[in-house]
Amino acid sequence: MPLRLEDTRSGERRTVRPRPGRPVTLYVCGPTVYDAAHVGHARTYLFFDVVRRFLTAEGTPVYHVMNVTDFEDKIDHRAAELDLTWRALARREEAGFFRDMGAFGILPPAQRPRASTFVPEIIRVVEALAKTGRVRREGDVWIYSPPDRPLGENFPTDSELARHAVVEPEHPFPRREGAVGEFVVWKRQDPPLPSWKSRWGPGSPGWHLECYAMARRLLRLPVDLHGGGLDLIYPHHHAENAIALELDRKPFSRLFVHTAFVLQDGAKMSKSTGNLISLRTALRRSSPGGLRWYLLSTPYRVRLGWNPLALDRADREYRELRRHIARWLTPGAGGALGASLARRLLEGTRRDLGEGLAADRVIERLREFSSQLARDPSERVALGERTAARDALRGVEERTGIPLLPVRGPSGR
Repeated sequence: MPLRLEDTRSGERRTVRPRPGRPVTLYVCGPTVYDAAHVGHARTYLFFDVVRRFLTAEGTPVYHVMNVTDFEDKIDHRAAELDLTWRALARREEAGFFRDMGAFGILPPAQRPRASTFVPEIIRVVEALAKTGRVRREGDVWIYSPPDRPLGENFPTDSELARHAVVEPEHPFPRREGAVGEFVVWKRQDPPLPSWKSRWGPGSPGWHLECYAMARRLLRLPVDLHGGGLDLIYPHHHAENAIALELDRKPFSRLFVHTAFVLQDGAKMSKSTGNLISLRTALRRSSPGGLRWYLLSTPYRVRLGWNPLALDRADREYRELRRHIARWLTPGAGGALGASLARRLLEGTRRDLGEGLAADRVIERLREFSSQLARDPSERVALGERTAARDALRGVEERTGIPLLPVRGPSGR
């Protein structure tokens, strides 16, 4: 079954298609590693985890790359507070990030390149941009001004992009009158701050260039699917796309997809403001399956207001479903509910995820499935259909990453 998703760049729902003889190439913008991941990050990476799981289960291989931004102003500031080098802090938080994502059941990417290892390649990108004549110096910063392009070649109009930038981006960029779309390509600075030699003097490259350099080498452009949180539309993905159009005469990606924020007290969760619930904290309160249930219950393009009581309720619903399934599959006298019940759940799951990744509808199906099993506590799966029922439920697990089948017995754990 194909996967169709809303493309941010065109505003249309499009099918994710691999090129002949190749897997789907998926590039997801990764973390800036200066503090622990929060549930806003978890929601974004969960969405792309389900994308990957669905495509793989449907027979389409996926090659997934996620970068690690391991040098940046926020890392420098945090490292200074902790009396660490920027590299030591970045390595510590990178390890913690992937440990937390693993605990949440997020599949690891095929590659997770660090920005610091790509600096020589990024410098070559700066040199290529400089040859266009659109790089200028302002103090110790070199800025690239992309050319005007017809609507549709890059993202929507500047006014629409600026609306997305009302929320503070994870990384600062120059905002002056008449400078919408411009971005830093090189900043002068000396050790102990991150610093490399270049024709512009010692310093570090701008953030927007790292993903372009990595994706171009590791996946080739355009990638099939690229995404991240809504706050990355502008300026980050706008800048990536502008570079690709300038240097390669093709877009960065064939399909751009973005997830909405998790809100805490009405504002976007953000490490820079401290307005967040860490993923570790959430997983101490809920099982991984319960947290997935909660985060998938709201459409990925709709903002989710963090509600710990709603998380508790979701975890209870999830654990209850697992208890019902464990009881239903217990060997013994057969009942009237056959494997067709689980097969309908699987087919509904495939349809819902295939058309817009409507995981919220899948959660509703799981609730109804739980209710059906709960109507008669003595009910068991029909004789001779237990294997077929388990296979269908395993198909739902494979596509959602929500564990359903009993592992150690009927406790639902």
